[in-house]
Amino acid sequence: MRFADIGQQLRAYRLESGLRAEEIAARLGVSRAALYRYEKGEVIKLDTIRRLAELLKISPLSLLGIGVEYFSRPAAFEERLRQIEEQADQILVVGGAVCYQTTTDAFDGALSEAWAEYASAAVDRVQARAAMDQSLGLLTSRKRLHQQRRPSIIAILSEAALRRFLEEGVAGGLPLPARTRQRCRTAAIAEAESIASLMEAVPIGLQIGLASGPEPSGGFVVLRGRDRAHVVGSPFAPDVSPITGLGVAMITAADEAVAVHQRVAETAWRDALKGSAAAERVRELIALVSDEKQLRPETIE
Repeated sequence: MRFADIGQQLRAYRLESGLRAEEIAARLGVSRAALYRYEKGEVIKLDTIRRLAELLKISPLSLLGIGVEYFSRPAAFEERLRQIEEQADQILVVGGAVCYQTTTDAFDGALSEAWAEYASAAVDRVQARAAMDQSLGLLTSRKRLHQQRRPSIIAILSEAALRRFLEEGVAGGLPLPARTRQRCRTAAIAEAESIASLMEAVPIGLQIGLASGPEPSGGFVVLRGRDRAHVVGSPFAPDVSPITGLGVAMITAADEAVAVHQRVAETAWRDALKGSAAAERVRELIALVSDEKQLRPETIE
Protein backbone atom coordinates (compact mmCIF):
# COMPACT_ATOMS: atom_id res chain seq x y z
CA MET A 1 0.00 0.00 0.00
CA ARG A 2 1.13 3.56 -0.71
CA PHE A 3 0.71 5.05 2.75
CA ALA A 4 1.53 8.60 1.61
CA ASP A 5 -1.36 8.44 -0.89
CA ILE A 6 -3.69 7.00 1.75
CA GLY A 7 -2.72 9.84 4.09
CA GLN A 8 -3.50 12.47 1.47
CA GLN A 9 -6.89 10.94 0.71
CA LEU A 10 -7.62 10.67 4.43
CA ARG A 11 -7.13 14.43 4.83
CA ALA A 12 -9.36 15.20 1.84
CA TYR A 13 -12.13 12.90 3.07
CA ARG A 14 -11.84 14.35 6.58
CA LEU A 15 -12.60 17.78 5.10
CA GLU A 16 -15.42 16.24 3.07
CA SER A 17 -16.98 14.74 6.22
CA GLY A 18 -17.16 18.08 8.01
CA LEU A 19 -15.82 16.41 11.17
CA ARG A 20 -13.00 17.97 13.16
CA ALA A 21 -9.76 16.01 13.55
CA GLU A 22 -10.31 15.59 17.29
CA GLU A 23 -13.79 14.14 16.69
CA ILE A 24 -12.49 11.50 14.31
CA ALA A 25 -9.56 10.69 16.58
CA ALA A 26 -11.87 10.27 19.59
CA ARG A 27 -14.25 7.96 17.73
CA LEU A 28 -11.30 6.00 16.41
CA GLY A 29 -9.74 5.72 19.87
CA VAL A 30 -6.42 7.38 18.98
CA SER A 31 -4.84 10.74 19.70
CA ARG A 32 -5.23 13.68 17.33
CA ALA A 33 -1.45 13.56 16.81
CA ALA A 34 -1.75 9.92 15.66
CA LEU A 35 -4.45 10.90 13.15
CA TYR A 36 -2.21 13.64 11.75
CA ARG A 37 0.62 11.12 11.45
CA TYR A 38 -1.67 8.90 9.38
CA GLU A 39 -2.37 11.89 7.14
CA LYS A 40 1.36 12.44 6.71
CA GLY A 41 1.83 8.88 5.45
CA GLU A 42 2.62 6.82 8.54
CA VAL A 43 1.96 3.07 8.29
CA ILE A 44 -1.70 2.33 8.98
CA LYS A 45 -3.34 -1.03 9.60
CA LEU A 46 -6.07 -2.39 7.34
CA ASP A 47 -8.46 -2.59 10.29
CA THR A 48 -7.85 1.10 11.01
CA ILE A 49 -8.53 1.91 7.35
CA ARG A 50 -11.81 -0.01 7.59
CA ARG A 51 -12.86 1.85 10.75
CA LEU A 52 -11.90 5.20 9.26
CA ALA A 53 -13.93 4.44 6.16
CA GLU A 54 -16.96 3.68 8.34
CA LEU A 55 -16.54 6.96 10.22
CA LEU A 56 -16.13 8.96 7.02
CA LYS A 57 -19.01 7.10 5.33
CA ILE A 58 -16.96 6.03 2.33
CA SER A 59 -15.75 2.76 0.86
CA PRO A 60 -12.39 1.45 2.14
CA LEU A 61 -11.43 1.17 -1.54
CA SER A 62 -11.85 4.94 -1.91
CA LEU A 63 -9.45 5.52 0.97
CA LEU A 64 -7.00 3.17 -0.71
CA GLY A 65 -7.26 5.14 -3.95
CA ILE A 66 -9.06 2.38 -5.84
CA GLY A 67 -12.21 3.17 -7.79
CA VAL A 68 -13.93 6.55 -7.94
CA GLU A 69 -13.60 9.32 -5.36
CA TYR A 70 -16.56 11.64 -4.76
CA PHE A 71 -16.62 15.06 -3.09
CA SER A 72 -19.62 17.26 -2.36
CA ARG A 73 -17.72 19.96 -0.44
CA PRO A 74 -15.74 22.41 -2.60
CA ALA A 75 -12.96 22.75 0.01
CA ALA A 76 -12.44 18.98 0.25
CA PHE A 77 -12.35 18.77 -3.53
CA GLU A 78 -9.80 21.60 -3.75
CA GLU A 79 -7.57 19.82 -1.23
CA ARG A 80 -7.68 16.56 -3.17
CA LEU A 81 -7.04 18.39 -6.44
CA ARG A 82 -4.04 20.13 -4.89
CA GLN A 83 -2.65 16.75 -3.84
CA ILE A 84 -2.93 15.33 -7.36
CA GLU A 85 -1.48 18.48 -8.94
CA GLU A 86 1.52 18.05 -6.66
CA GLN A 87 2.47 14.97 -8.70
CA ALA A 88 1.23 16.11 -12.13
CA ASP A 89 3.61 16.91 -14.99
CA GLN A 90 0.86 17.55 -17.55
CA ILE A 91 -2.54 19.18 -17.02
CA LEU A 92 -5.27 19.12 -19.66
CA VAL A 93 -8.30 21.34 -18.97
CA VAL A 94 -11.52 21.09 -21.00
CA GLY A 95 -14.33 23.58 -20.38
CA GLY A 96 -14.83 26.50 -18.04
CA ALA A 97 -14.04 30.19 -18.36
CA VAL A 98 -10.54 30.19 -16.86
CA CYS A 99 -7.65 27.90 -16.02
CA TYR A 100 -7.09 28.81 -12.38
CA GLN A 101 -3.32 28.25 -12.31
CA THR A 102 -2.85 30.97 -14.95
CA THR A 103 -5.22 33.55 -13.45
CA THR A 104 -3.99 36.98 -12.41
CA ASP A 105 -3.80 38.70 -9.03
CA ALA A 106 -6.89 40.70 -10.07
CA PHE A 107 -8.91 37.48 -10.11
CA ASP A 108 -7.77 36.50 -6.61
CA GLY A 109 -8.33 40.02 -5.29
CA ALA A 110 -11.89 40.20 -6.61
CA LEU A 111 -12.66 36.71 -5.34
CA SER A 112 -11.38 37.52 -1.85
CA GLU A 113 -13.44 40.72 -1.74
CA ALA A 114 -16.60 39.03 -3.01
CA TRP A 115 -16.33 36.13 -0.59
CA ALA A 116 -15.61 38.44 2.35
CA GLU A 117 -18.63 40.58 1.44
CA TYR A 118 -20.86 37.53 1.22
CA ALA A 119 -19.55 36.06 4.48
CA SER A 120 -20.21 39.34 6.33
CA ALA A 121 -23.92 38.99 5.52
CA ALA A 122 -24.18 35.29 6.48
CA VAL A 123 -26.17 34.14 9.51
CA ASP A 124 -23.05 32.56 11.04
CA ARG A 125 -20.40 35.05 9.94
CA VAL A 126 -17.56 33.39 11.85
CA GLN A 127 -18.16 29.97 10.30
CA ALA A 128 -18.70 31.47 6.84
CA ARG A 129 -15.48 33.49 7.03
CA ALA A 130 -13.54 30.44 8.24
CA ALA A 131 -14.82 28.43 5.25
CA MET A 132 -13.90 31.24 2.86
CA ASP A 133 -10.41 31.60 4.33
CA GLN A 134 -9.83 27.85 4.09
CA SER A 135 -10.83 27.77 0.42
CA LEU A 136 -8.76 30.85 -0.42
CA GLY A 137 -5.78 29.21 1.28
CA LEU A 138 -6.22 26.05 -0.81
CA LEU A 139 -6.47 28.05 -4.03
CA THR A 140 -3.34 30.02 -3.10
CA SER A 141 -1.50 26.77 -2.42
CA ARG A 142 -2.48 25.42 -5.83
CA LYS A 143 -1.23 28.51 -7.61
CA ARG A 144 2.02 28.58 -5.62
CA LEU A 145 2.54 24.90 -6.41
CA HIS A 146 2.11 25.55 -10.12
CA GLN A 147 4.63 28.41 -10.02
CA GLN A 148 7.16 26.12 -8.35
CA ARG A 149 6.67 23.01 -10.50
CA ARG A 150 5.58 24.50 -13.84
CA PRO A 151 3.77 21.47 -15.31
CA SER A 152 2.75 21.82 -18.94
CA ILE A 153 -0.86 22.97 -19.40
CA ILE A 154 -3.25 22.74 -22.32
CA ALA A 155 -6.53 24.52 -21.58
CA ILE A 156 -9.56 24.47 -23.90
CA LEU A 157 -11.85 27.17 -22.53
CA SER A 158 -15.55 27.41 -23.34
CA GLU A 159 -16.72 30.51 -25.22
CA ALA A 160 -20.16 30.24 -23.61
CA ALA A 161 -18.64 29.99 -20.12
CA LEU A 162 -16.28 32.90 -20.83
CA ARG A 163 -19.14 35.10 -21.99
CA ARG A 164 -21.12 34.30 -18.83
CA PHE A 165 -18.00 35.06 -16.77
CA LEU A 166 -17.72 38.48 -18.44
CA GLU A 167 -21.41 39.22 -17.88
CA GLU A 168 -21.52 38.19 -14.22
CA GLY A 169 -17.94 38.77 -13.14
CA VAL A 170 -15.81 36.84 -10.67
CA ALA A 171 -17.89 34.86 -8.13
CA GLY A 172 -20.92 35.08 -10.37
CA GLY A 173 -24.22 34.15 -8.77
CA LEU A 174 -23.44 35.50 -5.32
CA PRO A 175 -25.83 38.24 -4.15
CA LEU A 176 -23.41 41.15 -3.76
CA PRO A 177 -23.80 44.94 -3.46
CA ALA A 178 -23.76 46.67 -6.87
CA ARG A 179 -20.36 48.25 -6.24
CA THR A 180 -18.72 44.91 -5.41
CA ARG A 181 -20.41 43.17 -8.34
CA GLN A 182 -19.07 45.87 -10.69
CA ARG A 183 -15.54 45.35 -9.37
CA CYS A 184 -15.96 41.62 -10.01
CA ARG A 185 -17.01 42.36 -13.61
CA THR A 186 -14.03 44.66 -14.05
CA ALA A 187 -11.74 41.90 -12.77
CA ALA A 188 -13.34 39.44 -15.23
CA ILE A 189 -12.60 41.79 -18.13
CA ALA A 190 -8.99 42.10 -17.00
CA GLU A 191 -8.79 38.32 -16.76
CA ALA A 192 -10.16 37.84 -20.26
CA GLU A 193 -7.64 40.35 -21.61
CA SER A 194 -4.87 38.37 -19.89
CA ILE A 195 -6.18 35.16 -21.47
CA ALA A 196 -6.10 36.79 -24.92
CA SER A 197 -2.50 37.90 -24.36
CA LEU A 198 -1.47 34.38 -23.31
CA MET A 199 -3.16 32.95 -26.40
CA GLU A 200 -1.06 35.23 -28.59
CA ALA A 201 2.22 34.85 -26.71
CA VAL A 202 1.99 31.05 -26.18
CA PRO A 203 4.42 30.89 -23.22
CA ILE A 204 6.56 27.77 -22.91
CA GLY A 205 4.49 24.97 -21.42
CA LEU A 206 1.14 26.74 -21.79
CA GLN A 207 -1.38 26.54 -24.63
CA ILE A 208 -4.89 27.98 -24.41
CA GLY A 209 -7.61 27.37 -26.97
CA LEU A 210 -11.22 28.49 -27.21
CA ALA A 211 -14.09 26.10 -27.95
CA SER A 212 -16.79 28.06 -29.79
CA GLY A 213 -20.42 27.05 -30.00
CA PRO A 214 -22.50 25.46 -27.21
CA GLU A 215 -20.92 24.96 -23.81
CA PRO A 216 -19.54 21.43 -23.24
CA SER A 217 -21.99 19.17 -21.41
CA GLY A 218 -19.42 18.61 -18.69
CA GLY A 219 -15.94 20.02 -18.31
CA PHE A 220 -13.11 17.90 -16.97
CA VAL A 221 -9.39 17.82 -16.28
CA VAL A 222 -6.84 15.11 -17.08
CA LEU A 223 -3.73 15.18 -14.88
CA ARG A 224 -0.75 13.02 -15.79
CA GLY A 225 2.08 12.26 -13.40
CA ARG A 226 5.08 10.00 -13.66
CA ASP A 227 3.31 6.99 -12.12
CA ARG A 228 -0.38 7.49 -12.91
CA ALA A 229 -3.02 9.71 -14.45
CA HIS A 230 -6.29 11.01 -13.04
CA VAL A 231 -9.52 12.32 -14.52
CA VAL A 232 -11.36 15.02 -12.61
CA GLY A 233 -14.95 16.01 -13.29
CA SER A 234 -16.36 18.82 -11.19
CA PRO A 235 -19.29 21.27 -11.07
CA PHE A 236 -17.19 23.56 -8.85
CA ALA A 237 -15.58 26.47 -10.71
CA PRO A 238 -12.56 28.01 -8.92
CA ASP A 239 -14.67 31.00 -7.84
CA VAL A 240 -17.65 29.04 -6.52
CA SER A 241 -18.43 29.84 -2.90
CA PRO A 242 -17.45 27.04 -0.48
CA ILE A 243 -20.72 27.50 1.40
CA THR A 244 -23.10 27.74 -1.57
CA GLY A 245 -21.48 25.34 -4.05
CA LEU A 246 -23.86 22.49 -4.80
CA GLY A 247 -22.85 19.37 -6.70
CA VAL A 248 -20.60 16.33 -6.63
CA ALA A 249 -17.04 16.23 -7.97
CA MET A 250 -15.55 12.97 -9.23
CA ILE A 251 -11.93 11.78 -9.42
CA THR A 252 -10.71 8.48 -10.84
CA ALA A 253 -7.45 6.92 -12.02
CA ALA A 254 -9.15 4.14 -14.03
CA ASP A 255 -7.26 3.59 -17.29
CA GLU A 256 -10.45 3.40 -19.36
CA ALA A 257 -11.74 6.70 -17.97
CA VAL A 258 -8.42 8.42 -18.63
CA ALA A 259 -8.28 7.10 -22.21
CA VAL A 260 -11.85 8.16 -23.08
CA HIS A 261 -11.42 11.66 -21.67
CA GLN A 262 -8.06 12.01 -23.42
CA ARG A 263 -9.68 11.21 -26.78
CA VAL A 264 -12.46 13.73 -26.23
CA ALA A 265 -9.90 16.38 -25.23
CA GLU A 266 -7.81 15.75 -28.34
CA THR A 267 -10.88 16.23 -30.55
CA ALA A 268 -11.82 19.41 -28.68
CA TRP A 269 -8.28 20.78 -29.07
CA ARG A 270 -8.26 20.00 -32.79
CA ASP A 271 -11.49 21.95 -33.31
CA ALA A 272 -10.71 24.85 -30.95
CA LEU A 273 -9.62 28.33 -32.00
CA LYS A 274 -5.95 28.92 -31.18
CA GLY A 275 -3.35 31.67 -31.24
CA SER A 276 -4.30 35.05 -32.72
CA ALA A 277 -7.69 33.76 -33.92
CA ALA A 278 -8.64 32.73 -30.38
CA ALA A 279 -7.32 35.99 -28.91
CA GLU A 280 -9.33 38.01 -31.43
CA ARG A 281 -12.52 36.15 -30.51
CA VAL A 282 -11.94 36.71 -26.79
CA ARG A 283 -11.54 40.44 -27.40
CA GLU A 284 -14.72 40.42 -29.49
CA LEU A 285 -16.55 38.88 -26.52
CA ILE A 286 -15.16 41.57 -24.21
CA ALA A 287 -16.36 44.32 -26.55
CA LEU A 288 -19.73 42.63 -27.09
CA VAL A 289 -20.48 42.24 -23.40
CA SER A 290 -19.24 45.76 -22.62
CA ASP A 291 -21.55 47.21 -25.29
CA GLU A 292 -24.52 45.26 -23.96
CA LYS A 293 -23.85 46.48 -20.40
CA GLN A 294 -23.87 50.08 -21.64
CA LEU A 295 -27.17 49.61 -23.49
CA ARG A 296 -29.15 48.27 -20.53
CA PRO A 297 -29.51 49.97 -17.12
CA GLU A 298 -27.96 48.30 -14.11
CA THR A 299 -30.37 46.64 -11.70
CA ILE A 300 -30.02 47.31 -8.01
CA GLU A 301 -28.34 44.31 -6.32
